[in-house]
Formats: sequence, C-alpha cells, structure tokens
Amino acid sequence: MSKLNIWQQFDQVTEYWSPRVVADANGQSVKLAKMNGEFVWHDHADEDEVFLVFKGDCIIRYRDRDDVALKEGDIHVVPRGVEHSPIAENDCWIMLFEPQETKHTGEVDAHLTKSIDAQRAHLV
Repeated sequence: MSKLNIWQQFDQVTEYWSPRVVADANGQSVKLAKMNGEFVWHDHADEDEVFLVFKGDCIIRYRDRDDVALKEGDIHVVPRGVEHSPIAENDCWIMLFEPQETKHTGEVDAHLTKSIDAQRAHLV
C-alpha cells in the first residue's frame, strides 16, 4: 500500500456503525466509521479505543463518569474496561485506532455488531 486518500475511503463506508479497516500498523487497526443515532452499551476489557472525529460531532456516554462531547478535530481515548456508548444526533465520521483483535461491541452481541472478518472483508 503506497497511500490512501481518507476522504475516498470514507466514501466506501456505506452503513452506519459498520467500521471499515483501512490500515494496520504494529498490531493496531485503523478503522473508519460513520455514526448516526445511538450505539449499544459495551466495553473492551483489554483494549483502549481511540476516537478521532473528522466530520460532525458525537457524544461518548459513560455510566461511571461524565460524558465527553466531541466535534471535528477532537480526539478521545476510551479506557479499557470502561462501559461506553457513542451517540450522534447527525452524521459523524470517525477514525478509530484499536488492536486488531478488538471486537466491535466487546462481549455484547447486538444487532449492530460487526465481526472482525466483516470489517476486513474488502481487504481480501
């Protein structure tokens, strides 16, 4: 892979809440996703999750601490093991950084859950 255009890659994301792996480095996946509405409550027991907002805004809701409002250009790390639920009232485009083995909704199996294979299917 010589280079990717991030905006062209966002054009390939056609479903909300369906991350698409665009690169891997040092055991980490770089994923793009589009959010709109509410996501499921979940955690990642062993992995931190980094959110970087490219377009729009969202809120990362927490059960045990204050919510975090993010807008374009903001970055936020959800600590491992902390239950959270992203929500976006309008379209929000994000980049995620997380270990390659990180499950989309942690151990929660919900209608929005996307397998790691599904997130990587276009790379095969």
